[in-house]
Amino acid sequence: MTQRRSAPAVSVRGLAKVYRQRSTAFGPPVLIQALAGVDVDIPAGTTLGVVGESGCGKSTLGRCLVSLERPTEGEIRVGGVAVERLRGGERRRFRRRAQYVFQDPFSSLDPRMRVGPQVAEPMRVHKLVSRRETRHATERLFDRVGLPSDSWERFPHEFSGGQRQRIVIARALAVDPDFLVADEPVSALDVSVQAQILNLVLDLKEELGLTMVFIAHDLSVVEFVSDRVAVMYLGRVVECGSRDAVFGRPAHPYTKALLASAPRSDPKDRQPSAPLPGDPPSPANPPKGCPFHPRCERAQGRCKTAHPPLLELAEGHTVRCIYPHKP
Repeated sequence: MTQRRSAPAVSVRGLAKVYRQRSTAFGPPVLIQALAGVDVDIPAGTTLGVVGESGCGKSTLGRCLVSLERPTEGEIRVGGVAVERLRGGERRRFRRRAQYVFQDPFSSLDPRMRVGPQVAEPMRVHKLVSRRETRHATERLFDRVGLPSDSWERFPHEFSGGQRQRIVIARALAVDPDFLVADEPVSALDVSVQAQILNLVLDLKEELGLTMVFIAHDLSVVEFVSDRVAVMYLGRVVECGSRDAVFGRPAHPYTKALLASAPRSDPKDRQPSAPLPGDPPSPANPPKGCPFHPRCERAQGRCKTAHPPLLELAEGHTVRCIYPHKP
C-alpha cells in the first residue's frame, strides 16, 4: 500500500433522508423520515462511534456519508468535497477515498467467486495496479489483515465468520481509502473473535491514519474503539461528544437510559434500572415536539410541543434536550 496522505475531516450539516413507501397499490405514498437534520463533525484521524436503537438511522447516515445513498437535503463534506453534489466520474473517484464495511460479510461476498479476485477487483476497477502485480498486491493485503497465504484460491464458504470479516476489510483497504464506515462489523461474531477484529481495526486506523465512523449497538464496543460518540434517536443526533463526556457525563435522558441498560461484568457495578417504556415511535409518524418525550421520565408540557434546541454543555459536547441532566 502507498504512503498515507492526511485523512479528511468530515462535516455534516442539516442532513435529511426521506424514503417514499406506498402503503397500498392505490394509496398515497408514506414518507419515512430516516434522517432529520443531522449535524456532526469528525476530526481528521479520529473515530466517531454511532449508537442507538434499531431503526434510528445509523446505517442510513453511514451510507449517505460514502455516497451509497443520496440525501434528501443537507450537506456532507469529506475532506472539503461536497459529497451530495458528486456525479459521474467525480463520484467514482470519491469512492476510492471512502469505503464501507457491511454488517454481514457473507452476504457482501459473491459465494461463486474466489476470494482473491473479489479483493483484487476494486484495484483493477480503479487501475491502481497492473494485471501482473494484482495477485501480489492482494496477497500483501491478506497478510496485513491476518488471512492465510492460500486465501486467493478459496471461496467465501471455506472461511470462518471472523475470517470473512477480514476479507471484507481487506477489500475496503484495497483502494487505499482515507475514510472508512464500519457498519456493525462485529455484531455477528463470537466475543473472542470480536476482540481480534476490533484490535485489527484499531491497528489499521493508527497505521493508515484513517478517519472512521463505527456503527454499533454494543456500547462497550463503541467505548473501546471511539474517540467521539454520537447517540441517535429517530433520525436525530440527540447527544454528541468525546467518549469520556458521553459515557462519563451523559446529559440526554435517552443516553442515560442506554448506559443504564448496558450489561456490566462486575456485579458490584450493576445498578437496577427500569427499561425504557414503550417502543420507538414510527419514523412515518414521529411525535410532535421532542421525539423522545413519549418515553422520557423528565418530559414536561413544553417537550410535547417545542423542538429541543441544540445546547453546548462544554467544548465539543452537545445535546438536543429542553431539560438535560446536569453534568
